[in-house]
Amino acid sequence: MWRRHWLLAVLLALSSHTAVGNSPMDSGGLSYDAEGRASYYSSRLHGRPTASGEEYDETALTAAHPHLPFDTQLCITNLKNGRSTAVRVNDRGPFVGGRIIDVSRAAARELGMLRAGTAKVKVEACSMDT
Repeated sequence: MWRRHWLLAVLLALSSHTAVGNSPMDSGGLSYDAEGRASYYSSRLHGRPTASGEEYDETALTAAHPHLPFDTQLCITNLKNGRSTAVRVNDRGPFVGGRIIDVSRAAARELGMLRAGTAKVKVEACSMDT
């Protein structure tokens, strides 16, 4: 498993800030576009440190992503109901197979996924101004 993460890190470094996708976004030149399952953090983690060193705040619009740089801005759309939000990456995860991103409770509320716990989403690099 660590080899796959190492290989991904090398590919990201070689690609000159392009993660996945075809066009640079207004998020520091980073391009990212993916679809998959999202989940959200438990309220029990509120106040605990994230991988970036800041405390998890369930009321902030933040997310955990396995490899995108901290402070990357992402626009997430729930593909079932069309609701969307913008978040900032400040943690690593998710650590559950089949999921591409974990979002804060506030982001999950905006996406309309609190009751279900997970949702199929589209995730794109974006500017928080969009």
